[in-house]
Amino acid sequence: MSKGSKVALGAVIGAVSGIVAGILTAPKSGKETREDIKRKAEELKDQALDTADDVRASAEAKAREFDAKAKELRDAAEKKARSLHDEVKKEANR
Repeated sequence: MSKGSKVALGAVIGAVSGIVAGILTAPKSGKETREDIKRKAEELKDQALDTADDVRASAEAKAREFDAKAKELRDAAEKKARSLHDEVKKEANR
């Protein structure tokens, strides 16, 4: 897990802890508290899904970049190999 991932995970855990502590210590009835917890849980779920979508999109973009670069390098290596092969054939025919 990268340092950035650990920081993000820590921030999420801290935010959830703060929200839960705030809800549980608020002077409300049990029904109101349960409604608050349900609402906050939905908000956090939506945020987590959005973050997961962002991470997935970023990973897919990086994978496409990696594939393009790998193809570029492979094509360059094949071109160089053909060139060297041709040079060796020329030298052998002299």
